[in-house]
Amino acid sequence: MHVVILGCGRVGATLANSLERLGHSVAIIDQDAHAFRRLPPDFRGRKVHGFGLHRSVLEESGIRHASAFAAVSNGDNSNIISARLAREVFGVENVVARIYDIRRAEIYQRLGIPTVATVKWTADQILRRLLPSGLQTVWRDPTGTMALGEVHVDPSWIGRPLTELEGAAGARIAFVTRFGAGVLPTPETVLQEGDLVYLLAPETHLREAAEILGRPREAEREHA
Repeated sequence: MHVVILGCGRVGATLANSLERLGHSVAIIDQDAHAFRRLPPDFRGRKVHGFGLHRSVLEESGIRHASAFAAVSNGDNSNIISARLAREVFGVENVVARIYDIRRAEIYQRLGIPTVATVKWTADQILRRLLPSGLQTVWRDPTGTMALGEVHVDPSWIGRPLTELEGAAGARIAFVTRFGAGVLPTPETVLQEGDLVYLLAPETHLREAAEILGRPREAEREHA
Protein backbone atom coordinates (compact mmCIF):
# COMPACT_ATOMS: atom_id res chain seq x y z
CA MET A 1 0.00 0.00 0.00
CA HIS A 2 1.00 3.66 -0.24
CA VAL A 3 1.92 5.48 2.99
CA VAL A 4 2.47 9.22 3.43
CA ILE A 5 4.66 10.48 6.28
CA LEU A 6 4.84 14.07 7.49
CA GLY A 7 8.21 14.87 9.04
CA CYS A 8 11.61 13.52 8.08
CA GLY A 9 13.18 13.60 11.52
CA ARG A 10 14.64 10.50 13.10
CA VAL A 11 11.24 8.84 13.60
CA GLY A 12 9.93 9.76 10.16
CA ALA A 13 13.08 8.57 8.41
CA THR A 14 13.03 5.31 10.38
CA LEU A 15 9.38 4.73 9.54
CA ALA A 16 9.95 5.47 5.86
CA ASN A 17 12.85 3.04 5.66
CA SER A 18 10.99 0.32 7.61
CA LEU A 19 7.84 0.61 5.52
CA GLU A 20 9.78 0.51 2.26
CA ARG A 21 11.62 -2.61 3.41
CA LEU A 22 8.22 -4.19 4.11
CA GLY A 23 7.33 -3.64 0.46
CA HIS A 24 5.12 -0.54 0.72
CA SER A 25 5.44 2.61 -1.37
CA VAL A 26 6.29 5.70 0.69
CA ALA A 27 6.16 9.47 0.31
CA ILE A 28 7.73 11.63 3.00
CA ILE A 29 7.10 15.37 3.44
CA ASP A 30 9.31 17.95 5.12
CA GLN A 31 9.64 21.73 4.82
CA ASP A 32 13.42 21.42 5.30
CA ALA A 33 15.03 19.89 2.24
CA HIS A 34 18.14 19.03 4.27
CA ALA A 35 16.03 16.68 6.43
CA PHE A 36 15.93 14.13 3.62
CA ARG A 37 19.60 13.43 4.29
CA ARG A 38 18.42 11.22 7.16
CA LEU A 39 17.02 8.76 4.64
CA PRO A 40 19.25 5.88 3.53
CA PRO A 41 21.03 6.29 0.17
CA ASP A 42 18.96 3.51 -1.41
CA PHE A 43 15.59 5.03 -0.43
CA ARG A 44 13.33 4.87 -3.51
CA GLY A 45 10.26 6.66 -2.13
CA ARG A 46 9.00 10.14 -2.95
CA LYS A 47 10.57 13.11 -1.15
CA VAL A 48 8.18 16.07 -1.05
CA HIS A 49 9.61 19.43 -0.04
CA GLY A 50 6.88 21.63 1.41
CA PHE A 51 4.53 22.50 4.26
CA GLY A 52 2.39 19.51 5.18
CA LEU A 53 -0.70 21.61 5.93
CA HIS A 54 -0.97 22.72 2.30
CA ARG A 55 -3.35 20.57 0.29
CA SER A 56 -1.19 20.93 -2.83
CA VAL A 57 1.75 19.42 -0.94
CA LEU A 58 -0.40 16.55 0.31
CA GLU A 59 -1.67 16.00 -3.23
CA GLU A 60 1.92 15.83 -4.49
CA SER A 61 2.64 13.12 -1.94
CA GLY A 62 -0.07 10.91 -3.41
CA ILE A 63 -2.44 11.32 -0.47
CA ARG A 64 -5.50 10.56 -2.61
CA HIS A 65 -4.44 6.94 -3.10
CA ALA A 66 -2.74 6.52 0.29
CA SER A 67 -3.90 3.81 2.68
CA ALA A 68 -2.09 5.31 5.68
CA PHE A 69 -0.79 8.64 6.94
CA ALA A 70 1.61 9.34 9.81
CA ALA A 71 2.18 12.86 11.15
CA VAL A 72 5.49 12.80 13.04
CA SER A 73 6.84 16.32 12.60
CA ASN A 74 8.14 18.26 15.63
CA GLY A 75 4.97 20.35 15.98
CA ASP A 76 1.81 19.15 17.72
CA ASN A 77 -0.44 21.57 15.83
CA SER A 78 0.96 20.59 12.43
CA ASN A 79 0.61 16.92 13.25
CA ILE A 80 -2.99 17.01 14.41
CA ILE A 81 -4.22 19.37 11.68
CA SER A 82 -2.54 17.38 8.91
CA ALA A 83 -3.88 14.13 10.40
CA ARG A 84 -7.41 15.50 10.39
CA LEU A 85 -6.96 16.68 6.79
CA ALA A 86 -5.78 13.23 5.79
CA ARG A 87 -8.77 11.53 7.39
CA GLU A 88 -11.59 14.03 6.92
CA VAL A 89 -10.70 15.57 3.54
CA PHE A 90 -8.82 12.81 1.76
CA GLY A 91 -10.46 9.82 3.43
CA VAL A 92 -7.28 8.03 4.49
CA GLU A 93 -8.28 5.00 6.57
CA ASN A 94 -5.26 4.51 8.86
CA VAL A 95 -4.09 7.81 10.38
CA VAL A 96 -1.88 8.47 13.39
CA ALA A 97 -0.34 11.62 14.86
CA ARG A 98 2.58 11.98 17.24
CA ILE A 99 1.75 14.42 20.04
CA TYR A 100 4.27 15.59 22.63
CA ASP A 101 1.70 16.98 25.07
CA ILE A 102 0.04 13.95 26.73
CA ARG A 103 -3.00 15.96 27.84
CA ARG A 104 -3.65 17.15 24.31
CA ALA A 105 -3.14 13.61 23.03
CA GLU A 106 -6.05 12.40 25.16
CA ILE A 107 -8.28 15.13 23.73
CA TYR A 108 -7.37 14.24 20.15
CA GLN A 109 -8.00 10.56 20.86
CA ARG A 110 -11.56 11.49 21.77
CA LEU A 111 -11.85 13.30 18.43
CA GLY A 112 -11.10 10.01 16.71
CA ILE A 113 -7.46 10.65 15.75
CA PRO A 114 -5.17 7.90 17.10
CA THR A 115 -2.18 9.54 18.76
CA VAL A 116 1.17 8.39 20.10
CA ALA A 117 2.55 10.40 23.01
CA THR A 118 5.28 8.11 24.37
CA VAL A 119 8.59 8.84 22.69
CA LYS A 120 10.20 5.54 23.69
CA TRP A 121 7.81 3.41 21.65
CA THR A 122 6.94 5.95 18.95
CA ALA A 123 8.23 4.14 15.86
CA ASP A 124 6.91 0.69 16.87
CA GLN A 125 3.48 1.95 17.88
CA ILE A 126 3.01 4.06 14.73
CA LEU A 127 3.95 1.10 12.54
CA ARG A 128 1.37 -0.97 14.40
CA ARG A 129 -1.39 1.57 13.69
CA LEU A 130 -0.41 2.05 10.05
CA LEU A 131 -0.36 -1.71 9.49
CA PRO A 132 -3.06 -2.84 11.93
CA SER A 133 -3.86 -6.35 10.70
CA GLY A 134 -2.52 -9.48 12.32
CA LEU A 135 -0.96 -10.33 15.66
CA GLN A 136 1.90 -8.83 17.62
CA THR A 137 3.02 -11.01 20.52
CA VAL A 138 4.16 -8.81 23.41
CA TRP A 139 4.75 -11.39 26.19
CA ARG A 140 5.27 -15.11 26.76
CA ASP A 141 5.45 -16.90 30.08
CA PRO A 142 8.82 -18.58 30.88
CA THR A 143 7.47 -22.04 29.98
CA GLY A 144 6.25 -20.88 26.58
CA THR A 145 2.74 -22.11 27.39
CA MET A 146 0.84 -18.81 27.55
CA ALA A 147 1.22 -15.70 25.41
CA LEU A 148 -0.18 -12.17 25.37
CA GLY A 149 -0.73 -10.51 22.03
CA GLU A 150 -1.98 -7.19 20.69
CA VAL A 151 -4.56 -8.10 18.07
CA HIS A 152 -6.33 -6.26 15.29
CA VAL A 153 -10.11 -6.49 15.74
CA ASP A 154 -12.37 -6.04 12.72
CA PRO A 155 -14.53 -2.86 13.02
CA SER A 156 -17.71 -4.97 12.85
CA TRP A 157 -17.09 -5.98 16.48
CA ILE A 158 -17.29 -2.38 17.71
CA GLY A 159 -20.16 -1.98 20.18
CA ARG A 160 -20.17 -5.65 21.15
CA PRO A 161 -19.41 -6.83 24.71
CA LEU A 162 -15.86 -8.02 25.19
CA THR A 163 -17.31 -11.23 26.60
CA GLU A 164 -18.74 -11.93 23.13
CA LEU A 165 -15.29 -11.48 21.58
CA GLU A 166 -13.81 -13.81 24.18
CA GLY A 167 -16.43 -16.45 23.43
CA ALA A 168 -15.81 -16.26 19.70
CA ALA A 169 -12.03 -16.34 20.04
CA GLY A 170 -11.85 -18.88 22.84
CA ALA A 171 -9.37 -16.66 24.66
CA ARG A 172 -9.26 -14.10 27.48
CA ILE A 173 -9.06 -10.35 26.84
CA ALA A 174 -6.50 -9.32 29.46
CA PHE A 175 -7.05 -5.59 28.96
CA VAL A 176 -7.67 -2.91 26.35
CA THR A 177 -5.87 0.38 25.81
CA ARG A 178 -8.41 3.19 25.49
CA PHE A 179 -7.51 6.87 25.04
CA GLY A 180 -3.92 5.97 25.85
CA ALA A 181 -4.73 4.26 29.19
CA GLY A 182 -5.03 0.59 30.09
CA VAL A 183 -8.53 -0.61 31.05
CA LEU A 184 -9.37 -3.89 32.79
CA PRO A 185 -12.58 -5.24 31.21
CA THR A 186 -15.70 -6.03 33.20
CA PRO A 187 -18.68 -8.10 32.02
CA GLU A 188 -20.31 -4.84 30.89
CA THR A 189 -17.34 -3.51 28.88
CA VAL A 190 -17.99 -3.09 25.16
CA LEU A 191 -15.46 -2.56 22.38
CA GLN A 192 -15.09 1.08 21.35
CA GLU A 193 -13.54 2.55 18.22
CA GLY A 194 -9.83 3.07 18.73
CA ASP A 195 -9.45 0.37 21.40
CA LEU A 196 -6.30 -1.75 21.28
CA VAL A 197 -7.11 -5.29 22.41
CA TYR A 198 -4.64 -7.50 24.28
CA LEU A 199 -5.53 -11.17 24.12
CA LEU A 200 -4.24 -13.85 26.51
CA ALA A 201 -4.29 -17.45 25.29
CA PRO A 202 -2.21 -20.61 25.06
CA GLU A 203 0.70 -19.99 22.70
CA THR A 204 -0.61 -22.64 20.30
CA HIS A 205 -4.04 -20.97 20.06
CA LEU A 206 -3.18 -17.25 20.09
CA ARG A 207 -2.72 -16.82 16.34
CA GLU A 208 -5.98 -18.65 15.56
CA ALA A 209 -7.81 -16.48 18.11
CA ALA A 210 -6.36 -13.32 16.54
CA GLU A 211 -7.50 -14.44 13.09
CA ILE A 212 -11.04 -15.00 14.38
CA LEU A 213 -11.30 -11.47 15.76
CA GLY A 214 -9.70 -10.07 12.61
CA ARG A 215 -12.58 -11.37 10.52
CA PRO A 216 -15.92 -9.53 10.17
CA ARG A 217 -18.32 -10.52 12.93
CA GLU A 218 -21.03 -11.78 10.57
CA ALA A 219 -18.52 -13.83 8.60
CA GLU A 220 -17.26 -15.37 11.84
CA ARG A 221 -20.82 -16.30 12.86
CA GLU A 222 -21.34 -18.01 9.50
CA HIS A 223 -17.96 -19.72 9.86
CA ALA A 224 -19.02 -21.05 13.27
